Amino acid sequence: MIANTHETKTHLSKYLERVETGEEIIIARSGKPVARLVPMNYGNKAVSRDSMFEKYANKISLQNDWDSWPKGFLEAMKSNLPVL
Repeated sequence: MIANTHETKTHLSKYLERVETGEEIIIARSGKPVARLVPMNYGNKAVSRDSMFEKYANKISLQNDWDSWPKGFLEAMKSNLPVL
């Protein structure tokens, strides 16, 4: 997810809850990424991306005409790169 600085100030508590589930949030200024909110390692036990997907698995739906992931999406999800 990408959020601008105003959204981040307004919704910081919500964003922190999302980060605690393993989601990464990119903070942008004027559309340019400047920072990342990422989960902390507690006792060397980081929240995995798999657990994040499990949390949202039943909340995602695709339209009938959906064919494929956007270009670069799967590669970005497998790496630590943000999807822009």
